[in-house]
Amino acid sequence: MAEAVELRVGERAVRLSNPGKVYYPGPGYTKGDVAEYYLAVADAALRGLRDRPTTLQRFPDGVGGEFFYQKRAPKNTPDWLPTARIAFPSGRFADEICPTEPAAVLWAVNLGCLTFHPWPVRRADPDHPDELRLDLDPQPGTDFADAVRAAYELREVLAEYGLRGWPKTSGGRGLHVYVPIEPRWTFAEVRGCAIALGRALERRMPERVTTAWWKEERGSKIFVDYNQMARDRTIASAYSLRARPEATVSTPLGWAELADAHPRDFTLRTVPARLAELGDPFAELDGHAFGLEPVLELAERQHREEGLGELPYPPDHPKAPGEPRRVQPSRARRD
Repeated sequence: MAEAVELRVGERAVRLSNPGKVYYPGPGYTKGDVAEYYLAVADAALRGLRDRPTTLQRFPDGVGGEFFYQKRAPKNTPDWLPTARIAFPSGRFADEICPTEPAAVLWAVNLGCLTFHPWPVRRADPDHPDELRLDLDPQPGTDFADAVRAAYELREVLAEYGLRGWPKTSGGRGLHVYVPIEPRWTFAEVRGCAIALGRALERRMPERVTTAWWKEERGSKIFVDYNQMARDRTIASAYSLRARPEATVSTPLGWAELADAHPRDFTLRTVPARLAELGDPFAELDGHAFGLEPVLELAERQHREEGLGELPYPPDHPKAPGEPRRVQPSRARRD
């Protein structure tokens, strides 16, 4: 087994150690297979990472071993890979890598990175998101098909407010819908828009969709995880591998093909050929940037006319004005 090989990525040479190390024991995919996958999709993968502060989800011993999230740029980060300083909810700061070329993707793969988690901001303006990301998360008793039904209804909701979304599989049972936006609003404002759109979708599909933060209140529905738009919350980028036995990929899809899709169709082995044949549906995102004024007005109406207030933040966030108690409803009733 070779101890290391050198990969040519554009004008750079990237070292890949232990290419024969097994990362996915079921199908037997190795670190070298992972590198070949990312070489094949590097340009498309970079589209979702370019200039974005990016957390690396690293699996140095493959999907069967321990993993960790690398938020701060490693000490051995090459000088050609820029970083950006981002602020956590705690007020602390970190310098995160911001890929600008395909070689950065393969450099991270050599560190055992399988999944990339970029922020919804660019390094030039790390406090104003340029993507509204809507996460449709199936709860127990629901599946991918339920998420697809919710996504099609969400598409109509977005259109009502002058927005357009692009869907992708999460690589698991869920779906992500991305809306490119003008970088004019804060994380709190964009998160508020995610809540407003989630509530609008919930109103249209009350038996199938929920925005309830507490699991005990969600039932067998699709949860619109609005807190994925909170600061320091990220989701797997387009074309990221996931730590699942089949080596599934978070894959952009066209709306027309969504109804017949299934996450297991999109893997390390199948996605490169799909991308080469059909192209990248997310390539269109670069040409759009929508305004959020209609959704901000919707949120204001929900607050003013319907009495719908703030929803809980993740537990590591400071308490927000108007936020309800961070206590499970069943426990609160016992207190």
